[in-house]
Amino acid sequence: MIKIHYRSHLSLIIIIIFLISAALYLNLAYAHIYNEIQNAGLKEVEKSVTYSFNVNNKDASSSEVLKYVSFGDSLTYGVGTDNYWESYPYLVANRIADKDSGRIVTLYNYSWPGDKSSDLITKFLDLGIKEKPGIITILIGVNDIHNQVSASDFKANYAKILARLKNETQAKVYVVSIPYIGADTLIMPPYNYYFNYKTKQFNKIIKELALKYNANYVDLYTPTLNLFKKTGDHYSADLFHPSASGYALWGKIIYDSINK
Repeated sequence: MIKIHYRSHLSLIIIIIFLISAALYLNLAYAHIYNEIQNAGLKEVEKSVTYSFNVNNKDASSSEVLKYVSFGDSLTYGVGTDNYWESYPYLVANRIADKDSGRIVTLYNYSWPGDKSSDLITKFLDLGIKEKPGIITILIGVNDIHNQVSASDFKANYAKILARLKNETQAKVYVVSIPYIGADTLIMPPYNYYFNYKTKQFNKIIKELALKYNANYVDLYTPTLNLFKKTGDHYSADLFHPSASGYALWGKIIYDSINK
């Protein structure tokens, strides 16, 4: 009886130690993500909302203007780069202008670091619609995931965005899937699995809504997943936001989808 009593107490102590250790690890691993991002000291990108691309010095008074609106968060804003012209919307707009020799392209970059889908609605949606764009790209959702926005709330927000764009613009709308971001040295297990699961869940929602609202779905997740799981030159110093080369890759994928 004494041995059984002793063993049961020992087992309980081991379980308690394990649970405390697991909880401590989970808290430290979670805090590590955001501490590293905050402490990386990324340069603040000097960004204007509007850029004009006139690659062949066309007559501005007589040339047709193609307006391109990009909606998003820090990934659209260009956080992680040193210059605004290294952001993917700028790269995409420049390539459109270079190919379309008959038109001047004007980019309206409506994005802000930290924004969620609800922020896009309240801060930028009216402004983007007002421009009467011909092309729209949307890359939003990373902050919804990291701020624990429910899938149902995200779906409702995204549906509202697409419904308004369908009903109030004549634009070709390209919805960009949420990429997996966060190097293996930044996001450790089990959070790498959790964020990847949430990213796939939200992308499924985006793809379904794209079909419903007749928008074009751009798969940024699949072709970049294996690369962006790992540390490398595609990341900026915080190992979360892309570097110039990372954004160049994204820009090529998005432009190629637009240029089909």
